[in-house]
Amino acid sequence: MFAHYTQGSNELPKAAAFYDAVLAPLGVKRRDEINNEFICYISEDTSAAKFFLVAPINNKRATAGNGSMIAFHAANCAQVDESYQNGISQGGKDEGAPGNRPQYADGYYGAYLRDLDGNKIHIVYRGDLE
Repeated sequence: MFAHYTQGSNELPKAAAFYDAVLAPLGVKRRDEINNEFICYISEDTSAAKFFLVAPINNKRATAGNGSMIAFHAANCAQVDESYQNGISQGGKDEGAPGNRPQYADGYYGAYLRDLDGNKIHIVYRGDLE
């Protein structure tokens, strides 16, 4: 459905280190980096949506959106746990520790955290879809 998602950052090198750690357990790696202005992440399935970190083009400060969040798919609960712990160790803030979320669906396991710019991210495993 989505081609890509773009998220602004005020400190691209620190944000890149954060997302390198969070996304590695999910099989998502940094693919391109251009002039310290944007970084592209992609999974091994190159037809999947891409995730971009960017310095805002208008030269204004990047801000986290109220009510906005991006979710990254995990292949299992262990990947959710590892991604979350990697994010916390890189300076991310807890918004909901890893665990079952039966209010969403049977087999729904996820974790929530904020990145270094305050953006909310969700790591999710959907066992109910298997």
